[in-house]
Amino acid sequence: MRPAALALPSWLVWGLALLFIFGGLGSFAILDNNEGLYAEIPREMLAAGDWRAWVIPHLDGLPYMEKPPLLYWLTALSFALFGQAEWVARLVPALASLSCVAMLMRFGRLVGHETAGRLAALMFVTGIGVLAMSRVLMFDMLLTAWLTAALLNTWLFLAGAGRGRLRWAYAALALAVLTKGLVALILFSLVLGATLVATRLRTYWRTVWKLLDPLGLLLFALLVLPWHVAAAMVEPVFPWFYFYNEHVLRFLGQRQPHDYYGGPWWYYLPRMAIYLFPWCFLLAWRLAPPAAATDGSDGSDGTVAARDLRRFLLLAWLLPLLFFSISTAKANYYLVAVMPFAALHLALMVCARDWQHSRLRLAPSLLLALACAALAAVAASRSMPEKVAILGFSESSFLAGLFGGAAILALLPALLAARRSSAAIPAFVLVSAWFAAGLGLALQAMEPYVSTRQLAQYLQQTQAGRQVVLFRAFEKKSSLAFYLARVVPVVDSVSADLYWGNRLRANEVIWTREQALEKLSRDKLALVVTDEHRASFEAWGAATRFRAVARHGDVTVYVN
Repeated sequence: MRPAALALPSWLVWGLALLFIFGGLGSFAILDNNEGLYAEIPREMLAAGDWRAWVIPHLDGLPYMEKPPLLYWLTALSFALFGQAEWVARLVPALASLSCVAMLMRFGRLVGHETAGRLAALMFVTGIGVLAMSRVLMFDMLLTAWLTAALLNTWLFLAGAGRGRLRWAYAALALAVLTKGLVALILFSLVLGATLVATRLRTYWRTVWKLLDPLGLLLFALLVLPWHVAAAMVEPVFPWFYFYNEHVLRFLGQRQPHDYYGGPWWYYLPRMAIYLFPWCFLLAWRLAPPAAATDGSDGSDGTVAARDLRRFLLLAWLLPLLFFSISTAKANYYLVAVMPFAALHLALMVCARDWQHSRLRLAPSLLLALACAALAAVAASRSMPEKVAILGFSESSFLAGLFGGAAILALLPALLAARRSSAAIPAFVLVSAWFAAGLGLALQAMEPYVSTRQLAQYLQQTQAGRQVVLFRAFEKKSSLAFYLARVVPVVDSVSADLYWGNRLRANEVIWTREQALEKLSRDKLALVVTDEHRASFEAWGAATRFRAVARHGDVTVYVN
């Protein structure tokens, strides 16, 4: 008996993907810290008028060599074409996410699992973690797209496709390296090497030799080497800083300065569930018995090819997860790179089960509803420090309503169509849409705390004749330079991202307190001080020469 077909037309997947990725893409301001950094660098590339700024990126007027330049180049091109708006800044990760949708659907069709490919694409683009990363300017979604292209094309080549697939894989791998460095090469090699051991052990070395395509290797070198060589010529310290400090020492937890997070070995395990939320509840289908027989078009058959595919997908998300877990440097957003493979692996398992199986027909949506109801109860019972009102509600009340609404959305479609378990799919999509809307509203309400757009507007309108200066913290208010469209000096900097740029050469960006006193005696300044550093500012002798004129979120503006 074949498993009951899951009705999931491609037009519906594409429509939902476009809605989830591009709907309200510019509805919230550029966020401080990472997004502010990565929006300012391409802005400075365009403003510099010097080709060397495209080789060695600059942040707040100082060299910034932590990451390769491909994301900056593409974002700068977007700014040049469409202007420096919020949605333009996020266009590259949005398109990268959409390309993953396309790759999953096409790959599923090529390997004979078209429905699973469509379901995986839908799971990927509506998963809460992926949805968030698709709508913020960071490296990881672009890395995910290139790494996915490299691994899927390599698998297709191993499955019998022509050498063109392998060369596309080499090109995609090169672009992945230009996106986030050698980690792309490491992850690709780990997954491919383990896949060959698991599926082609007897012909391992023969397969490796076949993969070493001369034209593919040449293409990889032509794409990767020019920027690395040019960067070493423009900035002699680049090879040590980029290869050793940023790659080797970061992995070992000894990178200077130490500006990244750590965590226990299990750090990523609960985050995997969050990234695939709410679709992770479909794991309940693992309990359902597989169909007795299937043609393989919408599930996983028992052939060698199907088993090898499942092994490949398992290794493609599990090994990077282990690699990230071993590293002492941890971050939530690293996980997005494994999500296409985890989604397709889960989709193959779900599609192999009988969608009409009575015992588990409602299990996924019921579990999702219960989990959301429990989270709503926790949010309602907890006393949280309230900073903002969202739609007139406190933060805890808003979260309680958000989770409570998700519980209802997860439950109703399944109960209304209890005889057809595929009704769980719209329930999951509705929950994802509900959380996406809630996240957007929360970011808009918290704007004074998470972005400097309103602060920049105030400074431009009321303090136009003064030089804007940050006190100590740059990353915490990194979007300020972008919104003011100019370099913002920092007094007594504790910035990790400006640390090496300041050490490389003398500059007018990082001011000591003594230099600030000299500027104070002859210039009109608007000093931006965060609450975190206000005590340090007030203890400074020069603080008495300033007066507070405005508050925006957690920032006080002082003028002399």
